[in-house]
Amino acid sequence: MLFDLTQVFSADGASSEVSTSLDMSATEVWGSHPFTSPVAVYAKAQNTAGMVSITITAEFDYDTHCDRCFDEIREHMKYTFTHKLIEALEEEYNDDYIETPDRTLQLDELVSSDILLELPSKFLCKRDCQGLCIKCGHNLNLGDCGCNRQNVDIRLEQLRQLLD
Repeated sequence: MLFDLTQVFSADGASSEVSTSLDMSATEVWGSHPFTSPVAVYAKAQNTAGMVSITITAEFDYDTHCDRCFDEIREHMKYTFTHKLIEALEEEYNDDYIETPDRTLQLDELVSSDILLELPSKFLCKRDCQGLCIKCGHNLNLGDCGCNRQNVDIRLEQLRQLLD
């Protein structure tokens, strides 16, 4: 979606708001497509003393698997991002600002990249997830499987005997 910011850049104190939805169902993250519903996007651009900033709120459901036990997880996520906008950069490249020479901003690209950069690198079904047994694959959150999971490196066996 193209967000027209002409009015916002024209006058101090001006603001503009837009609400839209973004379909990210085709986006692949770690080999799966976790965006099962559209992303609800609300954006507000505001000119304060000649500085234009945009605040974007993105809300969505994210379906994935636990990284320890592989149980399914559905999380409702809400992120808020803020960016400073300018019409032209004085330097060749600057991460602090987004250049908008024609006073428009492509929201879809900005929101999807913000979300992908903000997602956690690891998802757990619960904070103290026990994971799977390394011997039999049993989900340890459901109870103990009875396997002896105490692996002793044979190179350190002599050291263990000294400590006993």
